[in-house]
Amino acid sequence: MQADSVARAGQFVRVAEQDRQHLHFMLDGEDVTGLAGDTVLIAILACRPAVRRSDFSAMPRAGFCLMGACQDCWIWNEEGRRIRACTTPLQAGMRLLTAPPSIPIAHD
Repeated sequence: MQADSVARAGQFVRVAEQDRQHLHFMLDGEDVTGLAGDTVLIAILACRPAVRRSDFSAMPRAGFCLMGACQDCWIWNEEGRRIRACTTPLQAGMRLLTAPPSIPIAHD
């Protein structure tokens, strides 16, 4: 396996139920695919090793409690709304960011 393949490998490996409907969504501008019934967290971790970077240390985070009790899996949609990845069902066409979106600064 090449180094690039290892760096982009998912944290989770699917071993069953791979025949569910494929749902395409955008993650940091990249077209990726999850499966119907996935949460956003599962869909991300199936294609990447982490969900986001820690707000405090920039270390990779992959979710902590996986049930909506902690604050470890917050990500954003392109409009800037935060979503909890572990409890949000994946929908086709979602446009998600693993870091806060840039907020334009108003100039007079």
